[in-house]
Amino acid sequence: MSDRFSAAEVADFLRDGYQVVRGLVPAAACARLRALAERDLAEARPPVEYEAETRYPGAPQSLDAPGGRTVRRLLQAYARDAEFREWATATPIVSRLRQLLGSQIALSQAHHNCVMTKDPRYSSVTSWHRDIRYWSFQRPELVSVWLALGEERRDNGCLLLLPGSHAMDFDATRLDEAQFLRTDAAENAALLQTQVCAELDPGDVLFFHCRLFHAAGHNRAAHTKFSVVYTYRALDNLPLPGSRSAGLPEVNL
Repeated sequence: MSDRFSAAEVADFLRDGYQVVRGLVPAAACARLRALAERDLAEARPPVEYEAETRYPGAPQSLDAPGGRTVRRLLQAYARDAEFREWATATPIVSRLRQLLGSQIALSQAHHNCVMTKDPRYSSVTSWHRDIRYWSFQRPELVSVWLALGEERRDNGCLLLLPGSHAMDFDATRLDEAQFLRTDAAENAALLQTQVCAELDPGDVLFFHCRLFHAAGHNRAAHTKFSVVYTYRALDNLPLPGSRSAGLPEVNL
């Protein structure tokens, strides 16, 4: 397999705001990452984010409510283990990101940089949103890289995407106070009908733009879903001083 996107794949990313590379990560590497994630989840090894802390629809109301201490994210994945660092900086990832962002790039440790763990008993819904809504950089031009460590299907809460939405502007009436896309607004109806289901197999990798609207449903399957996600920027696209985005050192690649 090539370590680069084809010209057609780059064009698709620019048009749609995402690109999937099938089987990019070998099965053995996926198995090692999954074993580490399962270990850390079983121990609730900090730092973590609990479902109750997300305040997403369907999440437990408090940490003390049933399911409140269900882990939603194993945070700071890059610092957890050498296997996670190796994956984040692997040539097949970095070379593709350079095609999208330029020759000099950095990994943000302040955003994403986690293992998503979606539990079948207490998983919440993630409404339609763009990640850039709570990030602070000079330009809204970052790319996230999502690795499936198991099957991702609609029934276990895989990502849903709105192709091309990264290139669209939205006035305030189409968004709620938290910058989620309003599903009750008539002007959003046609866009919502374009959604695609990003179903992935273990080792598949989804690259997506920080302005792309995406969502995810409950995990209605029998087992926890595991995914690793990192976010990258061009080296000259600096986080704004004093913001959360500037809160942790970045990794230059």
